Amino acid sequence: MHDKVKARNRRAIPAVSTILDSLGQVDLPRPLIVDLVRRELAQIRRGKKIPESRTIVDLVRAKIEELRASRVQPVINGTGIVVHTNLGRSPLPQGAGEVLRNVASAYNNIELDLASGDRGDRGAYLERALAVLCQAEGTTVVNNCAAALVLIVRYFIRDKNEVIISRGELVQIGGGFRIGEILETSGATLHEVGATNKTTLADYARAIGKQTALILKVHRSNFSMTGFVESPSTVELAALAHKKRVPFVEDLGSGAMIATEQIGLHYHEPTPAEILKAGADLVCFSGDKLFSGPQAGIIVGKKRFIEALKREPLFRALRCDKLTFAALQTTVDLHLNQVTSEVPALALLQIPKDELRARAAAIVTRLQGLPVKITIGAGTGKAGGGTLPKSIVPSITMDFLPENSSLEEFSRALRRSTPPIIGYISDRRFKLDLRTIFPHQDDLVVDAIRTVATTR
Repeated sequence: MHDKVKARNRRAIPAVSTILDSLGQVDLPRPLIVDLVRRELAQIRRGKKIPESRTIVDLVRAKIEELRASRVQPVINGTGIVVHTNLGRSPLPQGAGEVLRNVASAYNNIELDLASGDRGDRGAYLERALAVLCQAEGTTVVNNCAAALVLIVRYFIRDKNEVIISRGELVQIGGGFRIGEILETSGATLHEVGATNKTTLADYARAIGKQTALILKVHRSNFSMTGFVESPSTVELAALAHKKRVPFVEDLGSGAMIATEQIGLHYHEPTPAEILKAGADLVCFSGDKLFSGPQAGIIVGKKRFIEALKREPLFRALRCDKLTFAALQTTVDLHLNQVTSEVPALALLQIPKDELRARAAAIVTRLQGLPVKITIGAGTGKAGGGTLPKSIVPSITMDFLPENSSLEEFSRALRRSTPPIIGYISDRRFKLDLRTIFPHQDDLVVDAIRTVATTR
């Protein structure tokens, strides 16, 4: 009897075609919607209670909205974090966007020598430009900085397998990944030296042996240590490595191309050119942090090592595509021409606080009369994205206290606007930091706030 009742309940579940007809026109590929409907109906069949048909359709509509929202799309960043990993790290320069459109929609000369008509070197211009920018003998590019590190280590551990690294530099990067785990993935054996807070040059010297493949220094680009701390400089480590005929590599991470003091920050972030001048054989860094290009792992240094890396079989698996090269070469040109006003990450960090306050006042004036209290507050922007950990950049926020909804509901509604607007809740207010909102987005912010505030 129980089985008959259960079968009768299952027959009450609408057919896939019935749900699709009820949904009407949906602006997503039909096979994707069909798959979603089947999955939801299968889950209902496994449940104890069968919802009404209208409830099932509403459930499917909600799932479609979640699926649509998961597509990669532009958002407005009101968090005050310039290099925001969850929001795509650094925005590309405007010129890079135009180049990408042109390259992506046509054929290109990625591996064609236009002078001879023969097969050309992938990224020839980019590598030459990066070499000039970083004052390096040679350069190459792979798909991210972790890949760059794996490639470098894989090359050097052919005959010897130990990588000497300070315990104070076994850092964790985004997504829960750790430098030590990445190095071990490449087949290396870690030879940890020193303590968490203090590592001396003598620690490195004692560790060098017959199995030493290289000395690795990892720049603390995503955290800082103060107090009873010590670590050898790049100059000291390079001198030791060269004396012992051991390669010396530094993972610089953040990709600063200019002295950070020039953009109003109060401490110095080393550049690849400085690290190479100090004696490093190879330096790797990210393309999508302070460099403000696309995701990439940029390797610069001794030409013989760069050429050897490009002959590694693994290099073929890690190489970048035409779009990455196109965006990178545009960004490199801006750095070479020292046009920092067009490099988004640097430009956002340099906006005067008074300019932000004037924009905030204009926006608040336009939003008067809504059922939400709006005030102008003081914010603290950050470089973010594993860069400049001690950077605190004074900023301006717009603080919202809605009358007809909770802060969480207000925040959720703005995330669902078009384009989505991302802020944060602090001090019992919803806040939008203007440092990371571009001026041309102010109208979109005003429209979204009006819509959210008046439709709840």
